[in-house]
Amino acid sequence: MAEIKTTDISPAEFMERNREPITFVIIDVRERIEFQTFNIGGQNIPLGILLKDPEELEDLKNKEVIVICQHGLRSETARRFLFMNGYKNVRNLHGGIMALRKLNY
Repeated sequence: MAEIKTTDISPAEFMERNREPITFVIIDVRERIEFQTFNIGGQNIPLGILLKDPEELEDLKNKEVIVICQHGLRSETARRFLFMNGYKNVRNLHGGIMALRKLNY
């Protein structure tokens, strides 16, 4: 059985894993204007929308999902919410996009 991960993923691990063919789903929970200004890909679902309708992601319940935001705070809220709603393999990008940018991602 695969290990259940519900913790942070470090920026360095995220970068390393992103060099391989992507085996996880990225959900960016920032507001649309933030996403349009700068993003690293993934699906943009602002936190307020995600909290109202987690069923929109129902097909991702058994996949690895990495939630991201600017600093890692909103994405941690999203991670906890998704975990409480049955998503068993959800990770938060520790430090968010700002931490990735410090590593020149």
